[in-house]
Amino acid sequence: MEKMKVCFVGVGSIAKRHIYNIKNHLNDIEVTVDAYRSNNRVLDSEIEEYVDNQYFDYEEVPKDYDAIFITNPTKLHYETLMKFKDNSDNFFIEKPIVDISDIDKDFEEFKSKNCYVACPIRHGNVIRYLKENIDINEINSIRCICSTYLPEWHPDEDYRQSYSAKKELGGGVSIDLIHEWDYLSYLFGNPLEIHSILDKVSNLEIDTEDIAVYIAKYDDFLLELHLDYFGRFPMREIMIFQNDETIVADILNNKIIFKNRGKSFGFSEERNDFQIEELKYFFKLINGKVDNINDIENALGIMKLTQGELL
Repeated sequence: MEKMKVCFVGVGSIAKRHIYNIKNHLNDIEVTVDAYRSNNRVLDSEIEEYVDNQYFDYEEVPKDYDAIFITNPTKLHYETLMKFKDNSDNFFIEKPIVDISDIDKDFEEFKSKNCYVACPIRHGNVIRYLKENIDINEINSIRCICSTYLPEWHPDEDYRQSYSAKKELGGGVSIDLIHEWDYLSYLFGNPLEIHSILDKVSNLEIDTEDIAVYIAKYDDFLLELHLDYFGRFPMREIMIFQNDETIVADILNNKIIFKNRGKSFGFSEERNDFQIEELKYFFKLINGKVDNINDIENALGIMKLTQGELL
């Protein structure tokens, strides 16, 4: 069995999920998991058993990791990348890659490294099906929506104190729901022209935008994208309009629907399934078995799209 050693910088909720999945679902790799932490708080009991070593002083962190996972707050991503640049040649960076204020920083030192920016929905069955089966030349237009109610994201927490609610922390629906521009650019490429409106329109007690609407022009079709924090009926879907069919890809419910033919089929998949698939992909990437589908350059370009800017 292959052996690897990785280090997590930041052990929040997404890191805990990744660590659990690494230890329980990567059956062909034995992975030692370390953690670098900025405080001495005790690790939660459900994850403590999976962490082999903890470091609180950077000078003690080994320089021979097979990968560094950057899973601390987005605002710290750039300085963390720079700090840990000599600890590995492979980096898994949680999305968004950096805070908007760091989007034009210099990443030259990382061009020789293997940096993958998380894009888990790409690894789900609905997006995989579209990637493999939809002919982009048959598309007339696309309408995409992601509408959810922010206070229900984490019911046990006060949404007004969340990252999403605070501009100073880099929140806002355009960045929070970066998944949409991520998988849209993956499926259909980058637009030739883009127009956007980002605004605060609801009664949510936040100081970030709660709606973002985009119209993008491609060679042969137009794309509309709607994102919001205030939708009381959760929706995450892509409608693809062709000459003879309208296809609805329902990401939330794992279904593909052919409206004109009156046919549909679904996938048996939970959120954790595509999170596991993403980790399997990343370890294949480390071993040179697959190409990098979301490197730093691509991830920065997607961030610009979320702000209504072309690459």
